[in-house]
Amino acid sequence: MLEEHRKISVGLLFGGRSAEHEVSRASAANILRALDPERYKVSLIGISRDGRWLACDAGNGAGSGAAALTIPDTAPQIGLIPGGQGQFMLCDAGGPKSGAVMRFDVVFPVLHGPNGEDGTVQGALELADVPFVGSAVTGSAVAMDKDIAKRLMRDAGLPVVPFVTLTDPSGVDYAAAVAALGTADVFVKPANLGSSVGVSRARSAEDFAASCKLAFRYDHKILVERGLSGAREIECSVLEEAGGHARASGLGEIVPASKHGFYSYQAKYIDADGAALHIPAEIPPQQAGRIQALAVEAFRLLGCEGLARIDFFVNGDEIFVNEVNTLPGFTSISMYPKLWEASGVSQTELMDKLIAHAFARHGRRRALSSE
Repeated sequence: MLEEHRKISVGLLFGGRSAEHEVSRASAANILRALDPERYKVSLIGISRDGRWLACDAGNGAGSGAAALTIPDTAPQIGLIPGGQGQFMLCDAGGPKSGAVMRFDVVFPVLHGPNGEDGTVQGALELADVPFVGSAVTGSAVAMDKDIAKRLMRDAGLPVVPFVTLTDPSGVDYAAAVAALGTADVFVKPANLGSSVGVSRARSAEDFAASCKLAFRYDHKILVERGLSGAREIECSVLEEAGGHARASGLGEIVPASKHGFYSYQAKYIDADGAALHIPAEIPPQQAGRIQALAVEAFRLLGCEGLARIDFFVNGDEIFVNEVNTLPGFTSISMYPKLWEASGVSQTELMDKLIAHAFARHGRRRALSSE
């Protein structure tokens, strides 16, 4: 049990080796601002692009004004101690504090994409026997792989956009994809990435070859999905309370600028006018309720915990589950926190709920392992 009146020690883990490194640094800055300094003592752990875990408090201050946290290359390296219940050891060779131990009550991973959102870091944190925010190994790994996630949802009867999976860069065949999907308008994306990195649209054999080449740069497995002309992009946030009850937020709609054509990485994070976010989304109540129910169903089906953002396509009366994001963006423009704010949960309260869930789940798992 934590000592009464003592601040909760939080290790904020961000950066990472994936192509979403920059998004993670921006998300972490926003989360740092949202964590109540009267309640939490936050230490920053940056994962460099080459995979080193670094103690990054120096240079970041309180992070109150930074658009993104920094990861100084000269910061002291730290290592997670298996079974250490939140202990990290400073590995700064020759430094004055080399060998010193830091301990956190809870770790808040703010990592997007492979080597962070896919169960790898979650497994390390479980081995360290420390509470952490978000899904554990299974939910993280399953939701991260869009091919596996879509197969599970499809087999469970959830509506997903028709897709085919490719694993051989030399076997790219536009005619076969068109025949399988019933349209010449397709989207190509890496199976294990987010933030629209590596995603592009193809309407010809030439475009398709280029799109597949781009997607294969980021993953050994890619998805080709049927394009849905005129479909609306609707998002829903799911939050699991400490007691295990999962609830859905109100809905938001993303309307990409016509110059982008879809919600690309540039439209999300580079172009300030790349898309309009409509909160709440103008959706008929009955259809909105169906989307919220599907969001919670997908969350449970894939084994998610704590939080997730569920993305949908709405095409007239048709609803399709698109993706499940277990560590969604937390930047100043990200839908996950914005939807909860619109639903009456401030970002500070949201942080409290996510950390409370991490403690409660950890307690339940330790109780099971001791039986």
